[in-house]
Amino acid sequence: MTDLTIRVNGRPLRVPTGLTVAAALAMADVPAFRRSVHGQPRSALCGMGICAECRVTIDGLAHQRSCVVLCREAMEVVTDD
Repeated sequence: MTDLTIRVNGRPLRVPTGLTVAAALAMADVPAFRRSVHGQPRSALCGMGICAECRVTIDGLAHQRSCVVLCREAMEVVTDD
């Protein structure tokens, strides 16, 4: 399996091909992907795209469910934190 490089909050992160964005964020020790309307930290919960707690901005598109999106070379991921 080959590796690819994505950027998480401006920092490069080397990840294996076939990894979801949520798994990459966990590898990068990102504790919270977003904040609730009340300011509580949120991250991957269901892991299959149903709960939408893992939403992040990917390549400029907000509210992407990170648990169902596979990492691509040069992908830009931005979390709320």
